[in-house]
Amino acid sequence: MGALLFCAAGQMTAQKATKFRVTNHPQQTIDGFGASDAWSMWQIGEWEDSLQTKVADWLFSSENFPDGSPKGIGLSIWRFNAGAGSATQGDSAQINRDTRTEYFEKQTGQRRFLRLAKERGVPTFLAFYNSPPIFLTQNGLATNTGRGGTFNLREDAYDDFAAYIADMLQKAEREDGIRFGYVCPVNEPDGHWNWLGPKQEGTPATNREVARLVREMNREFQQRGITTKILVNESSDYRCMFSTHETDWQRGYEIQGFWNPDSTDTYVGNLPCVARVMAGHSYWTNTPVLKPTDPGYERKGLYGYRKRLKDAFDQVDADFWMTELCIMSNDEEIHGGGGFDFSMEEALYVARVMHYDLTVANARSWQWWRAAGGNYKDGLIRMYVKGERLGGRGQRRGAVQENMVRDSKLMWTLGNFSRFVRPDAVRLDVQGEMAADGLMLSAYRNADGTLAIVAINYGTQDRSVCIDTHEGKSAIAYRTSDVAGENLKNVGKVNLKKSTLPARSVTTYIVL
Repeated sequence: MGALLFCAAGQMTAQKATKFRVTNHPQQTIDGFGASDAWSMWQIGEWEDSLQTKVADWLFSSENFPDGSPKGIGLSIWRFNAGAGSATQGDSAQINRDTRTEYFEKQTGQRRFLRLAKERGVPTFLAFYNSPPIFLTQNGLATNTGRGGTFNLREDAYDDFAAYIADMLQKAEREDGIRFGYVCPVNEPDGHWNWLGPKQEGTPATNREVARLVREMNREFQQRGITTKILVNESSDYRCMFSTHETDWQRGYEIQGFWNPDSTDTYVGNLPCVARVMAGHSYWTNTPVLKPTDPGYERKGLYGYRKRLKDAFDQVDADFWMTELCIMSNDEEIHGGGGFDFSMEEALYVARVMHYDLTVANARSWQWWRAAGGNYKDGLIRMYVKGERLGGRGQRRGAVQENMVRDSKLMWTLGNFSRFVRPDAVRLDVQGEMAADGLMLSAYRNADGTLAIVAINYGTQDRSVCIDTHEGKSAIAYRTSDVAGENLKNVGKVNLKKSTLPARSVTTYIVL
């Protein structure tokens, strides 16, 4: 018999519970959830200690305040934007001021947050380069302006770039106590936007150029005894990983190119310093949200692209990480990227993408783009820089009087995964009615034996669910919703056989 729910008019109505069953069928192992320090931590890391502490606790802490409310979301991966030195060039860098980077030696704010993350228990650090250092590039810039589609690295400098990266890794461990588990030397080499200034640092690269650099790095790392694993590479679009997309064959079919031994010019799977994982970014592939009965469901859209990605990885000996996402112009369901969104609208949209990346593409890691950002849907935290001019819908006009930060429902919703699904957890298959009616469930067995279930109710109505785990019938529920104060809120003990998921909410169940 269905659960009884109160409708808005206060009358009792019967609703049949949607049934889910958590099986013992293991899927992928989870390596962690994270975000990057790009373009913001160089500033926040030099602000007042109280603001640094607040931001670090929000992002990295798994502790609670005395009243039981969470200090933070417990990220387990921190992605470090390793600098190319464009900040030293001033306006001649042809890059916007806020997106220029220093060389590692002067990345004091970012390095401060590396240490704050480690102090709060973050186990995994990933460094990534948008560009080689400017003194090694072909055009003397960290942006590709004025060039074609090849790597903006001097032909005679591949070994120099490998040595530069090795120097940075050793300096971070020696001076900051940070051992990077992973480093990616080439970020989005396949993007069709061609890395033009003045927006940000970046360079294209062909698969052969990436493979050449990785081989030089492998040699350098082996000679120095560096144990950091090389991540190959961070693709701008899933479609470039399993096919070609708005580019040619030289920057397409990357899974096959890097991980199939028959691709002799680009194969890197036999290099001991290369991680058995390839990273990609979820941009541009999150729409349309097709139903199984819609034409093209298996080939395109939120499900189809991820299904094709998994099928391609199944053919090679490598796993998948999703390392970057924010809201773009084609995310029309939530009005594109402009304007920061503190509500559940963006949070639920992103939670749906997470669900598909984890359960269809079998991502072992899931990482948001910027930990903190400005007036755009690219930050978990909204940062207000002293002197910044405000305005627009829902904002007071005028200038910011002091540096400030504000959390978001997106940040806490990410925490429904990151705080409770810890590294080395194994995702378990879940059977039931998924997604078509706005309900999405995924389940994870942590290394300590605890079972975490993340349930998303995308709809505007409360829903009753019956969850069979073949073990405990009760759980402690932690909810994030539109309700003020419901940010990973412990809402108490619930009966999994008869539980209500409030409208527009994400709930994590820890099974007892």
